[in-house]
Amino acid sequence: MITDLYFYLAAIPAVLVYGIGKGGFGGGLGVIAVPLMALTMPPFQAASILLPILCVMDIFAVKHHYRNCHYQEIRSMLPWAIIGIVIASMIMGLVSGKMVEISIGAVSLLFCLQYYCLGPSKNTGKLACAFWSTLSGISSTMIHAGGGPISIYMLPKKFNKMVLVGTMAVFFAIMNIIKLIPYTYFGQFDSQNLMTSLVLLPLAPVGVKLGVYLLQIASQQQVYRICYLLLLISGAKLLYSGLMNG
Repeated sequence: MITDLYFYLAAIPAVLVYGIGKGGFGGGLGVIAVPLMALTMPPFQAASILLPILCVMDIFAVKHHYRNCHYQEIRSMLPWAIIGIVIASMIMGLVSGKMVEISIGAVSLLFCLQYYCLGPSKNTGKLACAFWSTLSGISSTMIHAGGGPISIYMLPKKFNKMVLVGTMAVFFAIMNIIKLIPYTYFGQFDSQNLMTSLVLLPLAPVGVKLGVYLLQIASQQQVYRICYLLLLISGAKLLYSGLMNG
């Protein structure tokens, strides 16, 4: 188990914030978790510690939101996301986490620039679904930052806020289960990482319940504004983190 105090000063807020995002209050929140934890350890180790915690968070998130899921969208997105997971699994040892941060951060910022300057994107067809779902699978596998790319595809559809949150909850729950396969294959779940995950695990339901509560008291317009704002902030954070740590 990791005993470094500085690690926990970064990890505790990272897990809580990710849980709030899982609960539905700004799905892009979780993108800061790995970069924050990576201040005290290698990014892939941070991602490995987080993954079991995310799987537990998914149980609580799906329990709250599965009734609102748009399952037709899941059927469209999931095959491409799995392709993204496979691609990421093949390149995990070749591409650095900071390159993924730079790429996802830059794309997210460009999308937000388009939204604030030109209005929401209208590109929500099959090609957009394939591209953003695949990119979500890649970035989710590498640094658990799949929320940004899939938000770029989902937000312009203007679903009811509960449908948006429910669809993302189920989508990432399935993805995180699949991601256990490459993480196990690459030996990321050693005793130190698993024990550290276990210590942080009680924070999972706390964060999710906070997110569910905040979602219930926020209007649909507020939720969408928060999602776009968090996509902007997380994109800037990923780009800055990737460039400064390069």
